[in-house]
Parts: sequence; C-alpha cells; structure tokens
Amino acid sequence: MTDDRDALLPTLHAVALRVEAARRLAPPAGTAVLQSIVEATAVLFGAEAASLALHDAGTDRLVFAVAAGEQGQGVVGLAIDSGQGVAGYVFSTGQPLALSDVERDARFGRDTAEQTGYVPRSLIAVPLMDDEGILGVLEVLDKCGGGAFDLRDVELATVFARQATVAIRSSRIERDTANLLRSTLRGADEGASTGSGSDEAALDSIVAAAIDRLGADDDDPLWALADQIARLRAADPYQLELVRELLAVLVRRAERGRGRVR
Repeated sequence: MTDDRDALLPTLHAVALRVEAARRLAPPAGTAVLQSIVEATAVLFGAEAASLALHDAGTDRLVFAVAAGEQGQGVVGLAIDSGQGVAGYVFSTGQPLALSDVERDARFGRDTAEQTGYVPRSLIAVPLMDDEGILGVLEVLDKCGGGAFDLRDVELATVFARQATVAIRSSRIERDTANLLRSTLRGADEGASTGSGSDEAALDSIVAAAIDRLGADDDDPLWALADQIARLRAADPYQLELVRELLAVLVRRAERGRGRVR
C-alpha cells in the first residue's frame, strides 16, 4: 500500500492544486453569500419576503435554505417535493413564473404557504440555472404597496438567481474535492474491499497527505496570481483580452525556460 500511495500522491496533489486554484478564482460562496443575495433581492423589490430553495438530490426535494424580508423567515427549513407548488413547477420546467393573484393559480400550494405563517398575494419564481442544470428556485413575494410584478421584475430576479447559482457551484467545488479524491482512489484500487474501517482510514490518510498545507502559504506566487485574476472579473472585455495575451506570452517563456533546464 505504501508504494501505491507514493505513486498516487503526486497525481492527487496536482488535482488538488487545480481545484484550489478554481476555488480561488470563483466568487466566495456559502450560506452567508446566499443570505446576502436574498436580502438584496427583498430590498430591491421592496418585497415582503424573498427566499431560496435548493434541490436535495438524495431526497428529490426542494429545501428552503435562506430567506429575507419581514415575512420570510417562516419558510427556512421547509422541504417540499421537487414538483410541488409554484417552486416545484419552476424547478421542474426551468421556466420563470410571475403570478399577480396566486389564489387563482392551480400550481399554488396554499397548505404549504400556511405552514410558513404567510400566504402571499403575488409572487415571482425563477430557477437557479446554468449550463449544468437547475439547482433550485428563487422566490420573491408581494411588493410592498401591492403593485403587480411585471416582465422587468422577472428579468431582475433572474439576475439575482444567476449570482446565487454561481455561488452555489463554487461552494460545491470546494466541498466535493476530498470526496472526489476518495472516489478516484477507490476506483483505482480494484483489489481492495470497499467500506471497511481500515480501507476508509487508509483513504483518509492518502487524501490528507495530498492536500496537506494546500494553499496554506498565501505568499506563494501561484495563489497571489489566482487572487489577482479573480479581481479581474469586473474588467471590460478589452482588458481581459490584453491579460490573456500577456499570460500566453509568459507561459511560452516559462515553457522555453523549462526546455533549456532539461
């Protein structure tokens, strides 16, 4: 096992380095970021509530993770079937929805709303969606003052949903790194019996060694570069193209330098 471990460590460490670089290049994520997104949504719309439900693939349910607004907190922790109610419809179809009178729409689940302590009059629901699929649903309930939601509101809500989707994808990259390495090791070790305590301890040991002190030294030029590139997200396309060309020149020089050393 020791020889196999020594052979695998360089490969696993290379994988972990790339994942860490991706994490640094992506926006910060987690519950706090999602909370800030729904809070900003509620303020922008002047809404009574805004909430975000995430799909749990294990149970095939939508779980309301964060909420904001005077009437929003009662929904946090509530779980519904992935096809249930307005949120389930939007999740299942990938289509945004705006309702000016929820009571008259057959997709609205009044029983579920009553569990939260607040029954809305109108709402917007948009999917958290990217090229990889749909992660959940963002809902906005009742403009203060009773105004109806319109197409522009749907477009604005979609912008917030897009930001939430990016944040969620980023956090899942970080969360799943160790699990990915473990599953790769299991696949590589076809002769091992999976699931035993000793096997799991060995896997943990190998993964820990591969990611030991990964990114701990923030003075490393690699991480400084990754952090600087992350800040370029706000740059205009011309500036980004210039940076890409400069990096291409540096890469070619580095490759020529390695060739001379060899």
